[in-house]
Amino acid sequence: MRWLTLPITSPDQRYLLAAISRQKQLTKPAGSLGELEHIAIRLAAMQATDKPSIDKVWISIFAADHGIAEAGVSAFPQAVTAEMVKNFVQGGAAISVLAQQHQAHLEIIDVGVASQLTELAIIHQKIALGTANFLTQAAMSQAQLQSALQAGKEAVNRARADNSQLFIGGEMGIANTSSATAIACSLLKLSAKQLTGAGTGLDSLGIQRKAEIIQQALDKHQQISATALPLLQHLGGFEIAALTGAYIAAAQQQLPILVDGFICSVAALLAVRINPNIKPWLIFAHCSQEQGHQRILEDLDAQPLLNLNMRLGEASGAALAIPLLRSACALHAQMATFEQAQVSQG
Repeated sequence: MRWLTLPITSPDQRYLLAAISRQKQLTKPAGSLGELEHIAIRLAAMQATDKPSIDKVWISIFAADHGIAEAGVSAFPQAVTAEMVKNFVQGGAAISVLAQQHQAHLEIIDVGVASQLTELAIIHQKIALGTANFLTQAAMSQAQLQSALQAGKEAVNRARADNSQLFIGGEMGIANTSSATAIACSLLKLSAKQLTGAGTGLDSLGIQRKAEIIQQALDKHQQISATALPLLQHLGGFEIAALTGAYIAAAQQQLPILVDGFICSVAALLAVRINPNIKPWLIFAHCSQEQGHQRILEDLDAQPLLNLNMRLGEASGAALAIPLLRSACALHAQMATFEQAQVSQG
């Protein structure tokens, strides 16, 4: 797993400065387009170009099940993971609709669904039929962790081979908010009560029980190293590990990353802890309704683009931000300068 800590090139500062200069020359008051200006400037530096674009978007959804589901931490049964993967393929899920609307490439990767899905036209990289229950043991072995991280890297390789200009990772897995919450609690040194949210739609009593179970797991594993990889192995999910690997690989290959909601942000937090130089390559799409998300964004010093009270996952929030990025690029490239338009500057 040495590839995880290989160097990451920073976005090109020459193009960053050139983009800042161009924004000052466009026919508008300086700063009047707000975050859209910052997006265009960042993308220009990431893509090392005067005119960034987001014409080709790659979306990888990693699906896996979690042993902790048997503890009753979710409002839905584990069978829903496999059922939703089928729904993705059939085009009926939110991300399927959004990917088609925005003409983004969508792929589904089975890294650990607790059902055989061999008949589906998806990418089959099943590591196991779900993780072990981290309430009683480590969620995965080191070899399984390595396989999951590698699955994320391979998704990025496919995106790069397709000349994609933006990578979006997504997830599907019943009980994965429990896994993500446990990891976030350990990394941020917070209690389960402080971060546990509704997930798939638990009521207040369900949230309380979920927090108690997560805290029991945290207490059990308190002797493990509070660093990213051991925590991911003991508390994580295959899809969370795949996302972590994908984010690191994308940054290493200088591919801009649009991060979805709570679970994807936990994977981003893990990736930053493993290789801090990934951070400039991350754009955060939205702040979700999940209780712990704001705390994670604060730790990452991240400014999400949207706040729509969403908590669906499956990269849906990130997909909704694609038009914002495209608009930012179009404005940066196509607006006239004061000189071109013969408009007086104040």
